[in-house]
Amino acid sequence: MLDPLTLFNLNPEVAESGDLSGLKLLVGFTGFAEAGHVVSQIRDELFDALDHDLVATFDSDQLIDYRNRRPQISFIEDHLSDYEPPRLELHRMYDGLGEPFLFLTGFEPDLQWERFTAAVVHLVKAFDVALVCWVHSIPMPVPHTRPIGVTTHGNRPDLVEGISSWTPIAQVQAAVGHVLELRLVEAGVDVVGHVVHVPHYLAEAEFPPAAVAGLEYLGAAASLVLPTDRLREAGRDVERQITEQVEASAEVKGVVATLEKRYDQYTESTVRRSLLVKGNDELADAEEIGAAVEAYLASPQAEEESEALWPENQHDAENSEPSDNADQENEPDATEGTVEGHGSDDGNGRTGTA
Repeated sequence: MLDPLTLFNLNPEVAESGDLSGLKLLVGFTGFAEAGHVVSQIRDELFDALDHDLVATFDSDQLIDYRNRRPQISFIEDHLSDYEPPRLELHRMYDGLGEPFLFLTGFEPDLQWERFTAAVVHLVKAFDVALVCWVHSIPMPVPHTRPIGVTTHGNRPDLVEGISSWTPIAQVQAAVGHVLELRLVEAGVDVVGHVVHVPHYLAEAEFPPAAVAGLEYLGAAASLVLPTDRLREAGRDVERQITEQVEASAEVKGVVATLEKRYDQYTESTVRRSLLVKGNDELADAEEIGAAVEAYLASPQAEEESEALWPENQHDAENSEPSDNADQENEPDATEGTVEGHGSDDGNGRTGTA
């Protein structure tokens, strides 16, 4: 095997800054199965909503079969433009509360899987990564009218046991993520994988609710506040369109009803737990929730979102007369922030699992 360390280039400005040690690493590759375009939506949402810095870039020319998976290029009347080479990169990101984490994403390599996974394991060890969480999606015979299911796996029982909605014993086609998980476990690294279940009849289209579920599971496992608001809104629009199409066809309506019946029968005998519940089966207490709210309100995101949502408040504040009690700190009103019980966030407003 060729030297894995020559497969990537580090961005020294970030990689040598000394503040990457001990972070969590999220991983998502595009190109394998990817029912509902889950990983693509997660990737786009994280890059659009969160601050990020490039840490490392992998050599696409050594990993991609270009004739099998051709990149896109634009032809504009009489010239070529906007060539989009495949990218596979490691970034440092900051979640909704400013917590840093690492994100490895891009195309699934066609070639040199063992060399690639060896390179990633090296980076994981070099940065002393605390936990690796990865996600992908598969089509399943489940209805869109029921909660999105997941199958979890890895070497962290506290993040795996009781979470899966389906626990099969089966031979499946391997993805590079599977090989990476095996090599990480062999190297003694904590890792957990999430397989999001997408209704098979929606597998070819973007299905935002599945991406929301993927972000929620990643956020809960890694204790990160990840964005989901925009995907939630897009999901509501998609679900309305699906409902209209189902109602317009008796045949399709019958298929969905059959899937619902089978799903309900299966889940009746399945007991699942939530990572949002503490080990003693108690929800986080008021003090813990209050601490999370205070941390959010103190973050730069909260100020930016407040000004974006209520610009007139900023205007009024600038033109208001100073009060007699201007030297006293104003206590934040309890109604200024809310926390949803299920962690997620995908847009400018952020709610998260912790």
